[in-house]
Amino acid sequence: MRKNVIETVLGAVVLVVAGFFLAFAYASADLRKVKGYPLTAQFSSISGLQNGADVRISGVRVGSVVGLTLDPASYLAVVHMSIDPSIQLPRDTVALVASESLLGGKYLALEPGGDPEHLPPDGRVEYTQSTPGFEQLLGQVIFSLQNIGKPPSGQGPDGAPAKPGGK
Repeated sequence: MRKNVIETVLGAVVLVVAGFFLAFAYASADLRKVKGYPLTAQFSSISGLQNGADVRISGVRVGSVVGLTLDPASYLAVVHMSIDPSIQLPRDTVALVASESLLGGKYLALEPGGDPEHLPPDGRVEYTQSTPGFEQLLGQVIFSLQNIGKPPSGQGPDGAPAKPGGK
């Protein structure tokens, strides 16, 4: 009987410690959505960006992605985000899709400009940049490696301009 009481108390202690650990992990991971004013941005490609992803300025989380849609007229991806109300972004802010690491997820990086006017709530970030995918970068590297040692077009093998008629 005494052994059962000790096992029960020990099990309860383990559950309480696990509960504290989960609460600490949730608080330090900052998984909550940022409540703030809505903005949108249009991109030609947002591959890898997901709903709930961070919106960061200089690596500091200032918002979150709350929706991803497709504009049926332009076929551009529209990113809906919520920005912390204490952050007022200039009108010439640039938005770009960035990678946390080679294997990590994507987030939306904002680079504020110098315009004295701010983006209003429900405004649109005009300047965007889609980051090329890993496959595109790898293809560019392979293409560049294939062309090493070949003279540019319009030049002969010795680097001199090619003569008309090939002679």
